[in-house]
Amino acid sequence: MATEVGIDLGTANVLVYIKNKGIVLSEPSVVAINKDNNEILAVGEDARQMLGRTPANIIAVRPLRDGVISDYDITERMLKYFIKKTCGSSRFFKPKIMVCVPSGVTEVEKRAVREAATQAGGKEVYLMEEPVAAAIGAGLDISKPDGIMVIDIGGGTTDIAVISLGGIVTSASVKMAGDKFDDAIIKYMRKVHKLYIGERTGEEIKKQIGTAFPREEVATMECRGRDLVTGLPKTVQVTSEEIMEALEEPLHTICEAVHSVLEQTPPELAADISNSGIVITGGGGLLYGIDQRIKQRTGIDVRIAENPTDCVAIGTGKALNELESLEGTSLNRREPYL
Repeated sequence: MATEVGIDLGTANVLVYIKNKGIVLSEPSVVAINKDNNEILAVGEDARQMLGRTPANIIAVRPLRDGVISDYDITERMLKYFIKKTCGSSRFFKPKIMVCVPSGVTEVEKRAVREAATQAGGKEVYLMEEPVAAAIGAGLDISKPDGIMVIDIGGGTTDIAVISLGGIVTSASVKMAGDKFDDAIIKYMRKVHKLYIGERTGEEIKKQIGTAFPREEVATMECRGRDLVTGLPKTVQVTSEEIMEALEEPLHTICEAVHSVLEQTPPELAADISNSGIVITGGGGLLYGIDQRIKQRTGIDVRIAENPTDCVAIGTGKALNELESLEGTSLNRREPYL
C-alpha cells in the first residue's frame, strides 16, 4: 500500500507529515551545491549552516522564494532527498503526496510544484491551499457554515483567508513574511548602525529580540558584523525598540492586507469572525506581540495556534485522510486537487 505523505513546501522550511506517524521531518529548505560538478553536498540543516560561509566553488541556495519555486531543478532534487529520507526508495510503492501552495499562486506555479513532486517520486500528487491546511492543522472545523479567519505567516508569503463550508470565501496573499522581516532588520542595521550583517544574523536578531508590539521590558542583544566605514569586524548593542522600528514596514503591509480581506468579507461571516476571533499560524506567529499588533489594527481578538509552525503540515496530513470527503466540497471545485 502506498505511503500517504503531506508536505509543507515552505520558503524557509520543509515539513513532512506521514499518515499514522505525524511530522517526521522538519528541515530548512536550503541546498548546498558544488558548482564545479553540480553535485549536491548537503540538504536541510547541514546546508543552512553553510549559508554565507562557503568557499568560491560551493554555493548554499534556497530554491524557493516568496512561496514559489525559483529553481525547479534544485527543488526537485531537494524533494527527492526528503522523500527518500522519510519514505525510503522503493520503486514499486511510490507515495501519495499532498503539497501545500500559497492561496495566490498562478496555474504555472501550481504546475511547477506538481511536476517537481511527481519527478521526486510521487505516485499521485494533490495540491491544497495553505490557509485551508493551516485551519485544519490548528484544529478548526472548516466544514461548518461559520466564518473562520486564518492568517498564515510563513517564510515567503503571508496568506490571509476567510473560510466557510470547507472553501475559501475571500483571501489575499502578500509576499511579506519571515524573509522580509530578516531583510528589514539587515537594512536597518546597515542604515542606522553602518553595520553589514548576513541573513543568519538577521534571523537570529528577529528570533531573540524581534517584536511587533512594545514589550513591558526592553530586550537587548549584541550584534556582530562588518563595519561599513572601516571594513573591520564590529559589535553593537541593539534593542527590541529598534527592531520594532525596523519591522514597521512589513508589519504595516500585513495589517493592511488583513484589513482588506475583512472589508471584502460578507457581513454574516464578518460577524462570526468578530465573535470567534482570528487565528495566526506559521513561523511568523512566533514574533513577539504580532497577535496584539493585529488586534490593535482590527479590533478583533487574535490568538496564535498551538505549534503554529506545524499547522500547515499537520493539516495537509489530516486532509489526506479525508480526501474522499474533501473532493466533494466547494473547496475542491474552487481549487482542484488534481
